[in-house]
Amino acid sequence: MPDGDQRDLHALGLRAGEAVRFRRFADGPWRAGRAVGIERDGSLAITDENGAARAIPIPLVEVGATGPRGARLWEPLTRRAQRADQLSFF
Repeated sequence: MPDGDQRDLHALGLRAGEAVRFRRFADGPWRAGRAVGIERDGSLAITDENGAARAIPIPLVEVGATGPRGARLWEPLTRRAQRADQLSFF
């Protein structure tokens, strides 16, 4: 993967290979996948649970997060991208 893709993922608050869930349509079912990179059109490149490559618009993607009481939950990628969190280097 080119370094540009890695920087773009970091700008969204993601790491390559991070678990995500996505919808192919706004009212479709959630599907599991892994973040791979950013496509030329700005959508997120994802590999789904079957190994198929997908290009999903960012508003249709959610990422794992920890809630205020420690529970595992999903948050929209758009919300994570707006935060100014610094990812660790290791």
